[in-house]
Amino acid sequence: MKRKLAATCYVFCTLLTAVAVHAADSDSDRSHPMTFVKDSAITTKIKAKLTEEKMDSLIHISVDTDKDGIVWLSGTAKSQDQVDKAVSIAHDTEGVTAVKNNIKIK
Repeated sequence: MKRKLAATCYVFCTLLTAVAVHAADSDSDRSHPMTFVKDSAITTKIKAKLTEEKMDSLIHISVDTDKDGIVWLSGTAKSQDQVDKAVSIAHDTEGVTAVKNNIKIK
């Protein structure tokens, strides 16, 4: 069981590292592929942090990042505390300039 978890973490980190390396480009032209990679890296970091929290309702939250580093959160959560936690995680992620919260309490 531990080997499977370790292997999964290794693969995930390897993929995330590749994305993060490409995200270092400061190109702000949205039509350029590297800008898309940078936005995707921020989204991936936030989703990984939400998964680490192990709160089942956080999996119902969608994350999107625009070209300016603004993160859009949407979906549902069970409580205001979980909404606040998701917003806090997004806000504390490197590269995020602002967080727009559209999460509804279920």
